[in-house]
Amino acid sequence: MNGILPLWKEKGMTSHDCVFKLRKILGTKKVGHTGTLDPSVEGVLPICIGQATKVAEYITDSGKEYIAVVTIGTATETEDADGAVIASDLTLKHITRTEIETALAKLKGEIVQIPPMYSAVKVNGRKLYEYARKGIEVERPERTVLIHEIELLDPVQWYEGETISFRIRVACGKGTYIRTLAVQIGELLGYPAHMAALVRTSSGTYVQNDCRTLDEVRTLQDAGRITTLLRPLEDALTDFATVEVSEELLEKVVNGQVLPEHPLLESEEAIVFMNEGKAIAVYRKHPTKLGLMKPEKMFPLNR
Repeated sequence: MNGILPLWKEKGMTSHDCVFKLRKILGTKKVGHTGTLDPSVEGVLPICIGQATKVAEYITDSGKEYIAVVTIGTATETEDADGAVIASDLTLKHITRTEIETALAKLKGEIVQIPPMYSAVKVNGRKLYEYARKGIEVERPERTVLIHEIELLDPVQWYEGETISFRIRVACGKGTYIRTLAVQIGELLGYPAHMAALVRTSSGTYVQNDCRTLDEVRTLQDAGRITTLLRPLEDALTDFATVEVSEELLEKVVNGQVLPEHPLLESEEAIVFMNEGKAIAVYRKHPTKLGLMKPEKMFPLNR
């Protein structure tokens, strides 16, 4: 069994829980997810099976889209609704739509984030949440992330109250913490804030309508129709240029040989060699040998 299964992760489960359950449902151990979603978050989680596990990193690194609820007035230790409140400002607030949209505009493009303490980012070989659970505060490395789009969704012109909540849509690059983005929005508005809810609506080329829940996957498997849900691993390679391999090069590519650099690599990050509509290898510039290229991923010719 090879392919990508677009899963809708429901609330209450970790991404690893989904992988564990799918291994049992599908009867195969070669199953991997494409980016962690917290238990309280639901949404699109493409699952790679068999040979498709080789392309999981490409989906993980691809763009994502989210719908988030930002709450202004309280901040939490986890930056989401699951953590204890660590700061609050419950004064009566009057915030206009224009003020929120101005703040959002400042967060579009490349921005700097500091990962939350309750995250899986590693510092000195340990995950930040391991320090946080012991009450240890450590210096966290800054990271630059890319916000492609960010917009206010609610058709409201004026927000008023001790706490204020509103929905935003965010299209972003890899490594973005929406929790931290909510805090940054609050900082620009002058108040403590946290992310109250989050749904991932797309991951790479996959959207909500492509996905099935675990129960639906189980039903399809029991009916012998699971292959109708699986998508080809080539779906994960759409960001790269494709080249139909010539008969002359076929054996060399299949054997993973170092080859003269393809002209497309002057402008492309990587190229995918194809044979009869199927990917057989991903090649990049050789890291140390000028004018040559080497395989990054190899896929069986017959699968």
